[in-house]
Formats: sequence, structure tokens, C-alpha cells
Amino acid sequence: MNAGLGTLTKMQPVLIIVAALAGIALGQIAFVSENTSRLIEPFLMVLLFVIFLKVDIREIGRSFRNVRFSSASVMINFVWTPFFAVLLGYAFLGGSADMTIGFLMLLATPCTDWYLVFTGLSKGNVSLSTSILPLNLVLQVLLLPVYLFLFLGTGSSFEIGSILVSIFVVLVIPFVAANVIKVVIKAKGRKDSMDAVLEKHGDNVQLAFLCLAVLAMFAAFGSLITEDPMVLVQMLIPLGIFFIVNFFISRAVGKALGFAFDDITSLTFTTMARNSPLALAIAVAAFPGAPLIALVLVVGPLIELPILSLTSAAVLRMREKRATSG
Repeated sequence: MNAGLGTLTKMQPVLIIVAALAGIALGQIAFVSENTSRLIEPFLMVLLFVIFLKVDIREIGRSFRNVRFSSASVMINFVWTPFFAVLLGYAFLGGSADMTIGFLMLLATPCTDWYLVFTGLSKGNVSLSTSILPLNLVLQVLLLPVYLFLFLGTGSSFEIGSILVSIFVVLVIPFVAANVIKVVIKAKGRKDSMDAVLEKHGDNVQLAFLCLAVLAMFAAFGSLITEDPMVLVQMLIPLGIFFIVNFFISRAVGKALGFAFDDITSLTFTTMARNSPLALAIAVAAFPGAPLIALVLVVGPLIELPILSLTSAAVLRMREKRATSG
């Protein structure tokens, strides 16, 4: 059933790192850095479109009723993670209030797009991951000001309208487009042909557009990193600890609750991936006089995306091992 991992899939972590470094290099050119930010969303939309082509919309409806998964995700994302983020922030970044705020904002906002990408690349339950998205979005918007006030004594307010529009564009449009295409293809009796094409080329297309989105992101914001590279160094250890700990916690919780391997994969990425674009938008609006907060949120993905890619590769290896031993 499992033919093994494709060459490009095996090289996924390396390709992500190369794309990020290439983006930073290209971002030193003023024209490139000024214009590539508008490419991030289109690349991400194409990527999610391909992912949603593989998802049965009926499975999403059934996934909404998975209370155990939703509860586990909420407890890890909104109870454990903010508390853990504050501990890591004070332990490693306590000398800088702005860095601590940025670090908390990064970790207290679970992802609303990238996690679907890595769940799909890892052959996890994308339907289940999609079902948790609205809850994650609502809770992080409501709770982030609460976390900032409780843990750091900092209140903030921000305009949610623009954030919701951005989420709609990036997620809803690809979702609707993919399902319209599936209806048309099915009506023409060519569903099997589409499934065969997706099976053969889908993963490579996803990886290609993921690399393009990463390249565009770092071309747009990479100059901030080169201006203050020590922020990257300071963030390495606490972020590394966060990802490692949450990886093992999510898998332990999933196994304890009797989740299937695909569902554990979904829980892994929804509790590891962070929503740096949303957190960055909030930081720019709420803390316009604190560029260091924004810089932390720009640096975050440079560490996060290679780690998520390595995690994806590890999960695929685990899946391959299970298939061969089974």
C-alpha cells in the first residue's frame, strides 16, 4: 500500500531551508523585498487548493463531532501552551520585555493555514484538522489580549475585521474553488482520473508552492533578520524546546486517548504550528512603537518552518515503518 517516500518528499526539510535562505538573500534587493509580500497569499492559496482537492467535504462534517480531538487540541493550545510560553520567555528572553511579548504572541496563536499544509504533506487527517480551524481562530483572537494582560500586564486592542478578511481570502476561496472543481469533475465522470493525478503529482505540487510561499515570505521580511541577526540566535533555544516538547505531548495525548495514527498526526501539527502572520498583524496594530516585537514574529517562521518540515519527514518515516512492519 505504501510505495515509500518520493525523492522530493525526502528532501522536504532541505528544500524549505534553501527556500528560506534564498528568500533572505533576494530580500536584500529593495525591489524584491518591496513586492514579494503580495505573492505569499496567492502561493498559499494554490497550495491549500490542492490540499482541499484531496479532502472529502463529508469528512469535515463528521470531524466536527469529534469532541475528544477538539478538547485535546484546545487544552494543549490554549491552556498548556501559553503557560509554557511564558516560562520559556522569562527563562530565555526575560531581559527584553518586547521579545517576551513577541514570543508569547507567537506561541499563543495556533496556526490557521500552515498546519493544514504540513498535515497534508504528512498524510494526516486534513478533514479533522480543518474542523478545528474556526475554534482555533475565535479562541486565539479572544484570548490573546487576556494572555498579554494576565502574564505580562499588557493590554491590547486590534481591528479584527481585516484579519477575518485575510483568513477568508486565504482559506475559504481555495476551499470553495476546490469543491466546485470536484463537483464539475464528478459530473463529467472523471473523478478517478483526477484522483490518479493527485495521487501521482499532488505532493510535489504542494511542496513546490510551499517552497515558493516560504521564499516570498523571507524575501519580504528577511531584511529585518539581517539587520538584527542576534534575535534569531536568541530565539533558537526557547522555540526549539517548545516544538520538541509539544511534539511529544501531542503524540502522548493522542495515544492516551486512543486516536488513530492519522488523527495523532493532525493533533501534532495543530499544536505545533503557530500563526505568525496573524500575530504579526496584531503586533503591528497594537504595538506600533515596538519594532522588536514584530521582529520576533518575523524570525519565528525561519525556525518554525524547517522544524515543521523535519517533523513532517519524521512522521512520514514513522508511517512508512508502520506500513512495512504491518
